[in-house]
Amino acid sequence: MKGIIKRYMIFFIVVSAFSASAADDPGIQGDLRVNINSAMSKHVEQNTLDGEYIIYDAVDGKLLTLDFKELHSGITKKGEFYVSCADFTDNGGTPYDIDFLVADKDGQLRVFQAVVHSANGNKRQYQLEGN
Repeated sequence: MKGIIKRYMIFFIVVSAFSASAADDPGIQGDLRVNINSAMSKHVEQNTLDGEYIIYDAVDGKLLTLDFKELHSGITKKGEFYVSCADFTDNGGTPYDIDFLVADKDGQLRVFQAVVHSANGNKRQYQLEGN
């Protein structure tokens, strides 16, 4: 019986973690999805110095130098922005989830802002809609 309960708990944790990951709008497809991902990749590349992504963490008040791991596949629309995220780690191995706010300017999609969405698994909230 304990084995069944343990398996159920593991299953629940895995499913909860999966459902808590970035949302994905099924209407964002094809070239639009490719171009959003391209804009995020270009942003990471342009903000990388000596192999580390540079971003200011306004909550902790410090400049972060992070190692890029991967872009998430989920993309959603929040107000005027397409939002997706990527996984990074600092030199000590602390995981960071960075959200990218992507929008169209003169027919080109580009990242206008990057936001630290979570640090070491602790999510931070920010408001994009209704401003």
